[in-house]
Amino acid sequence: MKSSAAPQRPLVLTVGAIGVVFGDIGTSPIYALRECLAPGRGVALGQEPVTGVVSLLIWTLILVVCVKYLALVLRADNRGEGGILALVSLVSSRLANKSGKVASLVAVAGIVGAALLYSDGVLTPAVSVLSALEGLNLVSPVFQPWVVPLSVGVLVGLFAFQSKGTSRVAMYFGPIIVLWFLVLAILGFTAILHKPEILWALNPGCALGFIAYNPLLAFALLGYIFLAVTGTEALYADLGHFGKRPIRRGWYALVFPALVLNYLGQGAFILLDPSKTDNLFFQLSPTWFLTPLVLLSTAATVIASQAVITGAFSLARQSVQLGFLPRLSIRHTSSQTIGQVYVPLVNGLLFLGTVALVLGFGASAKLADAYGIAVSGTMLLTTTLLAVAARKLWKTKWVVLALVALPFFLFDGVFFSANATKLFSGGWVVLATAVVLGTLMLTWRDGRSALRTVVESRFLSLPDFVDSLSRSATPPVRIHRMAVYLAGNPKGVPVSLLHNLKHNQVLHDSTLVVTVLTEEVPQVDPELRAKVVDMGLGIKQIELRYGFGESPNVPEALSQIPNLDFRAELVTYFLGKEALVLGSRDRGLSSWRKHLFIFMVHNALDATSFYQLPPGQVVELGGRTEF
Repeated sequence: MKSSAAPQRPLVLTVGAIGVVFGDIGTSPIYALRECLAPGRGVALGQEPVTGVVSLLIWTLILVVCVKYLALVLRADNRGEGGILALVSLVSSRLANKSGKVASLVAVAGIVGAALLYSDGVLTPAVSVLSALEGLNLVSPVFQPWVVPLSVGVLVGLFAFQSKGTSRVAMYFGPIIVLWFLVLAILGFTAILHKPEILWALNPGCALGFIAYNPLLAFALLGYIFLAVTGTEALYADLGHFGKRPIRRGWYALVFPALVLNYLGQGAFILLDPSKTDNLFFQLSPTWFLTPLVLLSTAATVIASQAVITGAFSLARQSVQLGFLPRLSIRHTSSQTIGQVYVPLVNGLLFLGTVALVLGFGASAKLADAYGIAVSGTMLLTTTLLAVAARKLWKTKWVVLALVALPFFLFDGVFFSANATKLFSGGWVVLATAVVLGTLMLTWRDGRSALRTVVESRFLSLPDFVDSLSRSATPPVRIHRMAVYLAGNPKGVPVSLLHNLKHNQVLHDSTLVVTVLTEEVPQVDPELRAKVVDMGLGIKQIELRYGFGESPNVPEALSQIPNLDFRAELVTYFLGKEALVLGSRDRGLSSWRKHLFIFMVHNALDATSFYQLPPGQVVELGGRTEF
């Protein structure tokens, strides 16, 4: 679905990637080093401690973003799609026994990681926008009561704009964030000129020395150092929106140098005047530029939120297609890039959660205590899945795997442990959100599995059905039209077909039993979309295959099958509409999870909309199923 790209498309994608993918990590300078050096953290604001903290922050950026994600994790794309669920699908597709414990654990790891990222999508916009608008306090104290209302207003505009699509968002945001990074670099470089000794922070020995002389303090600070890399997992999740090359080009050409210069500049400023740690980032600005900088930083933090929002949209689509969430309304916003989608329900829930956090916490410093647990947990799970992929897919030798993976396991584990210390000072909000979302996803997965068992217990194979019709002494009346019956099991007879035959005693001349299957790849080659088997008596069994990065369109797919004589206006679609009722049998789910699953089933997007069927040509038939 990619168009023939115009000559400038690589540049457009790179600017778009800078605008969307790096928004979160690009606004970390507003609060990351400020939180590390805030009063009460225990850092003496002298030459060696400050240089050590800045060095630790910069080398965290290098190891996490440059080495782990850009050099290693981005290699684990699933045909262009990224994110932890794409990685789960990639690993699962190669496991020898998909029903085994390893496959189940891989799926659970993906669900937990996705739930953590969803919760981060609620937190990031709140802390980013609040931290930027708090710069108004330096312009004038009169703005202090207005910071929270203004933040809410900015968030309303941001989430309202999402329906325009990633490409439209990137078109507006890309140039702004490019300007933002240029300003970061200039402010940092100017400050470095006044205290060039801070350049010693580029030596990793400074970071190691700080850890060696202050191990407990260094561990306590890691939860705040981690604020500098919180947008990295969103970088991976947004891979399908832009691709590897634009992301890597944008990072090395502009983002990384600008971040390093700015963190060095903030360190240099503190060495010059240790009394000014409050709003440290804005202290770099000359007085005449302070108001424009606050406005620019507000725009940049809106963009920071964009990275996790688009990542949440990608995760939602993948979750639906992989069977981890009920059917949702998913809108494709680009005719050129299949990865660009908008999910209204996710957008609305993120908005409500974000505004609730802004009103509840009221200050970015308080929200910073909640930041990091979700992303550090997801990073640890990503490392685990990447190790499994390296072993199962790429047949990496154990010795090589140990040399590469173990350091990152240790690295991610230490960061997760450091962030876990913030659990009772705000981190519980993120963790509680992730637990709720994870419970919903696990219940949906387990419920579907249990329901499949119930349905298969009443299984009637399609070949046996056709054979019984051919031997029937009283064959059904044939109707000179085409009927499409959607079936969950490609080998079985749909309940809607049995109901239609039993109650109306008719069978269409051309009867298509259609099953939509999701492959563990982002997109399926259109030539491999449909598999048709003629069962006789005008009955055809059709399997339509879609990737987890695609939205099924049944009428379109059927119209492209050769020799099917598919005339859209003469087709009737039959859907099974089974009402689930709570039963007494043990289905492997507790009673409350059964109630939750039934609620989710009854509130999922209807099949007509999900499969893009014409509503005026759909007939629903069904009954009641004890669950």
